[in-house]
Amino acid sequence: MEPLDLVFFKNLILEKIKQTNENVENIEKNSRNEGNDTSEDRSTYSLHMADHGTDAMEREKSLLLAQRGGDYLDYLNEALERIDAGSFGVCRLCGGMIGRARLEAVPTATQCIECKSQQENG
Repeated sequence: MEPLDLVFFKNLILEKIKQTNENVENIEKNSRNEGNDTSEDRSTYSLHMADHGTDAMEREKSLLLAQRGGDYLDYLNEALERIDAGSFGVCRLCGGMIGRARLEAVPTATQCIECKSQQENG
């Protein structure tokens, strides 16, 4: 891959890391503040059991989203390591080049579209 392409993808990945960090922080902040709402409709001390279940489900969903964001950050950091190692854009299965359009859409991709399709189909 050309050096200018590597710079482009490094900047793209760094921007995605920044966005994902912000998203995870917002999710965590909102899940911590959930229940601190003073309105009667959002009280965590509601008398209805269904409200308690809904609140627990929302907290669990928030934690799942934060975890997924953390996993995505790991993949992004691995992509940065591949850039530094010189293996970014190389398919792990066939050793061919991963298309630029695929890498722009999924900068964490480690397989070319052909190998990924084969893996998903069987």
